[in-house]
Amino acid sequence: MSSASRLADRKASYKSPPAHLSDPRASQEARRKKALEEQKRRRAERFDSSRQLDLFADLNLGPSDDERDEDDNTTVNVGPEIIREGIASFAPMLPPADVGTSAVEIPIKTSESIPPEQESDVQTNGKKRTKKKRKGKGRQSQKATQNQKLGKWADKCMYAELLEMSDESDLFHEDGIPSDLESGWVAVAPVPSGKRCMVITHAASGIAGLVPNTTIRSRVLGKPLMKPFPSSLPPHTVLDCILDANWKLNGIVHVLDVLTWKGQDIGDCETPFRFWWRDTRLSELPVFPPASDVNASRTDGAKIHFQFAYPVNFTPIPYHTNTTISRFVDELIPLTRSTRRISIQVPNINSAGMDLDTPTQELQDVEVNIGSDGILLYLSQASYEPGTSPLSLWVPIRPFVEWKDKDQDHMDVSSSESPLGQFERLLRKRLSRSPGARGSEPVEVEMT
Repeated sequence: MSSASRLADRKASYKSPPAHLSDPRASQEARRKKALEEQKRRRAERFDSSRQLDLFADLNLGPSDDERDEDDNTTVNVGPEIIREGIASFAPMLPPADVGTSAVEIPIKTSESIPPEQESDVQTNGKKRTKKKRKGKGRQSQKATQNQKLGKWADKCMYAELLEMSDESDLFHEDGIPSDLESGWVAVAPVPSGKRCMVITHAASGIAGLVPNTTIRSRVLGKPLMKPFPSSLPPHTVLDCILDANWKLNGIVHVLDVLTWKGQDIGDCETPFRFWWRDTRLSELPVFPPASDVNASRTDGAKIHFQFAYPVNFTPIPYHTNTTISRFVDELIPLTRSTRRISIQVPNINSAGMDLDTPTQELQDVEVNIGSDGILLYLSQASYEPGTSPLSLWVPIRPFVEWKDKDQDHMDVSSSESPLGQFERLLRKRLSRSPGARGSEPVEVEMT
């Protein structure tokens, strides 16, 4: 499936009414519960398989002496008695060492041993037989070429579903927002604008930070987005990331989740532990200055803008385990609508008497603005799984836009409110109707 068709399906799911209004069995809540149960079942099977319990299922050590005395005093054993002894008693049954075991020769008839001659494709007159074309061969070849285009890392990201919200019901469990939002979810906000990708490292022989060991691959096809470059990440690490829209100016890759770290599988762990591991390990990485041959472009006569040849800053996206409705309304949603500022280090390039081929290595701290794209919600009990999953929900800050006319160059923005605005409005409705809501006056009781 191409990226255009995937985007079309995502727009269609965004514009369609919530699934629980058309079919309760296909609602997002039901699919989420089913996916979580399936994930728990697969995890239990992997755990039992690692313990290798099937190898010991049929083993029996026989009755103990105490059990045998009790059986003699009470009842008589009906089944065969299991005798525990070694294999030394079976030694006389073995043949002598000098006697070889010769295979028994079985006569085979000549007519049976030689199969009948097959008819040749070439006739006696020397003409070749015409072979019929198989139907569907072209379709198979097309499918084969499509599979060859997909790389090993194609569609390996855990892609969130759009949160299905509805205003047609006054009941909390039918508005589309998870009922256990305050206790069973983790919020990732603000999610920066950029391109979803996978960051993969491999073992490279050489000095860390100088030898290329990192590759960035696209989410859909798994194709490399740029040449391999050096980084401070350990080998055999796989990260779910967002390549910043202005990475050439800030060199930032936003780390969303971690699948593997230094060869250790982290994706099978629950969401809070994965995010804690991500922040802890990224904070321990050494900081390498940008390479000396990074391109610097002169935009005017006095100012030189530094440009990164490859990303060097692996910045984790903030996550929040406190997901109460009041915190969403007061902090997380306003934080998502604001611009995040991140401090980075760039070489201090002086334009006066400066050769662009040999920039200085003096670093200076610079703050850059990072645009926001929305909020991601992860189920706390869920582990990482590739593909689109209801275990992760996406609340974008902007509604989808469509072309008003194919012949025109401008787009028509939908008049409906943004999903983040609808999410905030439904949360405020929940907050106003919940017991002990803010703004409600306390009831005075007269004691007589």
